[in-house]
Amino acid sequence: MKTFMKTTLAAGVAASFLFSAAVAQDLAPLNSDTEKNRMDWSELEAKLGPFPKLPEGTKAGAVSKTLTNEYWRSLGEGYASFGKKVHVPVVYQAAQSEGDQLGQLTIAEGMITQGYNVLLVSPQTDANLQPVIEQAKAAKIPVVNVNDAVIPQAEHYVGNVQRDNGVRVAKWFIKNRPQGGKVAIVEGQAGVYAAVQRTDGFKSTISEGGKFKVVASVPGNWDRQTSYDAATNILNQHPDLVGFYANNDGMALGIVEAVKAAGLAGKVAVFGTDGISDAYSSIKAGELTGTVDSFPVLTGEVALETALRLVAGQKLPRVVATPQALITADNLSRYQGANVDVRAVLMEDAKAAK
Repeated sequence: MKTFMKTTLAAGVAASFLFSAAVAQDLAPLNSDTEKNRMDWSELEAKLGPFPKLPEGTKAGAVSKTLTNEYWRSLGEGYASFGKKVHVPVVYQAAQSEGDQLGQLTIAEGMITQGYNVLLVSPQTDANLQPVIEQAKAAKIPVVNVNDAVIPQAEHYVGNVQRDNGVRVAKWFIKNRPQGGKVAIVEGQAGVYAAVQRTDGFKSTISEGGKFKVVASVPGNWDRQTSYDAATNILNQHPDLVGFYANNDGMALGIVEAVKAAGLAGKVAVFGTDGISDAYSSIKAGELTGTVDSFPVLTGEVALETALRLVAGQKLPRVVATPQALITADNLSRYQGANVDVRAVLMEDAKAAK
């Protein structure tokens, strides 16, 4: 039965992709990192004006990968926060696990029939929610692809530059480990846009100059235990490793435990991606070296604002880029704390980057 369901899902996705390509020849397959039709999140009001008046009774539906990962719960907090601000109810649902592609598709398809004015979707893979694009288009419901897998025919995407996550970590190693050495990568789910881009950004940047060697790049499938096991094997083979880069924080925290178990704490640098609270706590404790925070609460707020501006009839670029920052013990207090206004800090970062 499971094999049949997977085959049916794959066939449906393939058929939908071909149909989508046929009817939307003017819409090139989306590469959210390099798409030229884009704006920065900090420019929304400056370029589009104050938040517009919405049709009476507007409501939004959102579908996430899973709620077992803090990142996706935080994204939902962002949706709820902005929805409350503009008096728009948001229903947020997710699959049971990050591998439940069919379950996520079923949730998304169900939302199309429930009267939502816009859908925000965070696909588990680049393909599993492809059928929803055409179904929503037929129902005249705009869809916004929100981090981190990318549906090729998505008309609108909100999220950060995935490749830059890996680039930032690689630059830290180049600056802080000038002697070079062996490094390893623990990747997310195979074939997912974010995992591919994060890995490539790190690998290509760390290889510049010839001082570092990537001795392993293995799948962790977004899973902490899988990543612990992978890191343990890598450290057994390469006890002189100088560092790891993981495609998300859950995997990075599993790697931290493997490093400690190997008696290499303080000797092997470990970086993750996402900026979840456990990552910040681990950095404060001197265990995790750093994370690339992509600020999921703010991303949720920006994504819902983008989606509702579409509902109001505004024309937006295909990509709205959200912020990210490399967090270590050196700058952690700038981005987290009781008196920290993260939005204001990130707006300062955006202005400084121009």
